[in-house]
Amino acid sequence: MTKDYAKKGRPNGASKRQPPASSGSRVPGWVWLFTGTVLGAFITFLMYLSGLAPQPGSTDSEPAKSNTESSAKADIPKPRFDFYKMLKESEVPVTPSPESQQARQELARSSKEYILQAGSFRKREDADRMRAELIMMNLDAYMETNTIRQGEVWHRVLTGPYDNRSKMAKARSILVSNDINPLLLTREKK
Repeated sequence: MTKDYAKKGRPNGASKRQPPASSGSRVPGWVWLFTGTVLGAFITFLMYLSGLAPQPGSTDSEPAKSNTESSAKADIPKPRFDFYKMLKESEVPVTPSPESQQARQELARSSKEYILQAGSFRKREDADRMRAELIMMNLDAYMETNTIRQGEVWHRVLTGPYDNRSKMAKARSILVSNDINPLLLTREKK
């Protein structure tokens, strides 16, 4: 018996499919892209040209139009700005009430002071070293010694006191820029 090697491995005699033959030449994709870009640029250019206003003096009928436009512009009154006078006339003097003055005085008396704690150490030498570093950074630094539970002694290094938040924020930024993370403490003014 003879064997057909052309149909080997295909069940029931299925033959190899052939791709359909193309009838024309194929155009590469970059050609279509380039053509679309050029066409889009041309349409954009035409739209730009249609939106341009004609130059004055390019036709004979325009000088007549410009004369009528200038006479129409002359008839329109210029705007007046009287609000400067109106504001001066409508000024009302304000006298502070005694309650608001009293509240301001209490706020000034009970205002807080801000202190930054740069570190807390068990050894006095470490605290003194940190205090010296802060003085070299042009900050007012001092140490406080505190005794806590069971006679444990800690030495805190503090900067301040600062009267307002802007001075405190400036000192805090100096500490942070030198890799020191300060702790903010607030106290009532003495």
